[in-house]
Amino acid sequence: MTSLDDLPIRDDLRGLTPYGAPQLEVPVRLNVNENAYRVPEEVALDIVQEVARALPDANRYPDREFDELRRSFAHYLGHDVTPEQIWAGNGSNEVLQHVLQAFGGPGRTLLSFTPTYSMYPLLAQGVGMRWVPVPRDEGFTVGPDTVRAAIAEHDPDVVFLCSPNNPTGTAIDLETIEAAADAARGIVLVDEAYAEFARDREQTALTLLDRHPRLLVSRTMSKAFAFAGMRVGYLAAHPAVIDALRLVRLPYHLSAITQAAAVAALRHSDVMLSRVDDLRAQRDRMVEELSRLGYRPYPSDANFVLVAGVDDPQATFRALLDRGILVRDVGLPGTLRITAGTRAETSALLAAMAELRPE
Repeated sequence: MTSLDDLPIRDDLRGLTPYGAPQLEVPVRLNVNENAYRVPEEVALDIVQEVARALPDANRYPDREFDELRRSFAHYLGHDVTPEQIWAGNGSNEVLQHVLQAFGGPGRTLLSFTPTYSMYPLLAQGVGMRWVPVPRDEGFTVGPDTVRAAIAEHDPDVVFLCSPNNPTGTAIDLETIEAAADAARGIVLVDEAYAEFARDREQTALTLLDRHPRLLVSRTMSKAFAFAGMRVGYLAAHPAVIDALRLVRLPYHLSAITQAAAVAALRHSDVMLSRVDDLRAQRDRMVEELSRLGYRPYPSDANFVLVAGVDDPQATFRALLDRGILVRDVGLPGTLRITAGTRAETSALLAAMAELRPE
């Protein structure tokens, strides 16, 4: 029987395993930073109606330029962002892939500050470019001097800054982002997938776009918008950058159904985001109560908490799973990453962590 090893795949893909977190049916799922709340019924009904209007024309290709969706994203983002500055894809990972396809490739480098989102090196590998990981400062922060020094040393073609950072939850201040944009000769992308959960949502790299034509800011509807199952990501950048991304997209890459659903959801952004404050409250509750239990959670601007002081992460992971609670071991020694859930889910998690804490 033919196996993967028998196939003529690329040499740099041999021995690798596909990216993915466990998908298990358990009562409390706190492992992949999903929004714990379902799409509100009133919004779901409007989405269904919008999709129904699009379906009779499914025999035709969708709007290649997704003009209505771009207008909707520009209106939602504010900060004088125009529709011509918007790009979108099937999840923010596809948007990041488009960026690397356009500005990366063989002989080029992607620099990011670790620990960070584990897809970055995989996306780089997918387009044949080299990934350069640079350690973060103490407490998983990144400051202007660190950014300048790393860019001066490695001269990357693309820099990815994740803020708030996954898996640590730490934000990068605007001074540091501007330092990167000033120092880099190539592209600097700020991955703001969790921006809506930040303590200060006005501290966004969107405010720097008008001064830096090679700065990109990516977002997603998966987290704050409770749209993980719909796969919609987007970015804002100079219109010339958008022109570059058009060169690498697949034809008609955003289906008419995807566009219709996203446009409808964005019409209800206030309702869709209504639970964000609840999730931020549960995140802060986790930090406070886990600290009281003797764990060492890091401050977070995302919808999750990286919890240090876990003596045996794998044993704790299994013990929580036995109790119907799924969290994430991200491979950082002595830590687990835990998504903020509903109040009931957070209570179950805290009770279990208290039970597992050695006296």
